[in-house]
Amino acid sequence: MAPIPRTALRGSMDQKTKAECRDLAMALADAAREETLRYFRQRNLGADNKRVEGFDPVTEGDRAAEAVMRGLIEKHRPDDGILGEEFPPKESTSGLTWVLDPIDGTRGYISGTPTWGTLIALHDGTKPVLGVIDQPYIDERFWGGFGAAEVSGPRGTLSLATSSVRNLDDAIIFTTFPEVGSSEEAAGFAAIAGHCKLTRYGMDCYAYALLAAGHIELVVEAGLQAYDIQGPIAVIEAAGGIVTGWTGGPADQGGRVLAAANPNIHGAALAILKDFP
Repeated sequence: MAPIPRTALRGSMDQKTKAECRDLAMALADAAREETLRYFRQRNLGADNKRVEGFDPVTEGDRAAEAVMRGLIEKHRPDDGILGEEFPPKESTSGLTWVLDPIDGTRGYISGTPTWGTLIALHDGTKPVLGVIDQPYIDERFWGGFGAAEVSGPRGTLSLATSSVRNLDDAIIFTTFPEVGSSEEAAGFAAIAGHCKLTRYGMDCYAYALLAAGHIELVVEAGLQAYDIQGPIAVIEAAGGIVTGWTGGPADQGGRVLAAANPNIHGAALAILKDFP
């Protein structure tokens, strides 16, 4: 998938535009909820495989959720670009691009687990500036950008703040697949995990939400696409965390990703990953 061109936004976003985009992001998440819940935990839910080798499922829920979000963007902000997982990209003429993953964690979705989510990001040509991680089934929505970071759910609305744990030995680390990626990437993850007090697997985008909420300290992954990570980047950074590639550069185009709660944890993990170029 082609990356979003790094072109500066034509003028900074004013407060009216920020409010409009924040409201639209919430409307997109609301609309996607209706479509994803329509199919979730339905018996005999079919899934097509997008890969010739391996298993990369896509369901009617994925397609329906992205389609309804695209329709709302076209209606309310027709000059903005759209980059989604299931349909061809649309080029931006405004300098802003919406990045959509209708169901991040489709394997979990078709298995009935409530750890998948809808990811929404707004990219300004340099970085994601607004992000949403939405888990419809348990009614939790994590969002961050424009100076705010919050989660709304069964406990009401709370501010997000990443963990203050500073030592890698005290950290909790997550990744989605035990194999991580290539053998070298798996070795890089294992090298960090060997220093952490607890290693967990299989949460997809929900692990990034847990990091933003301060419950864990690290998520380390490889082989990601732009739509897998841009929403989490905006949420985690707004909550005080750091998300980069394994060499410390930008991670908004995907690939190898290191998400950390604070500079101390990030620096310690990055020092280990330097041996896995």
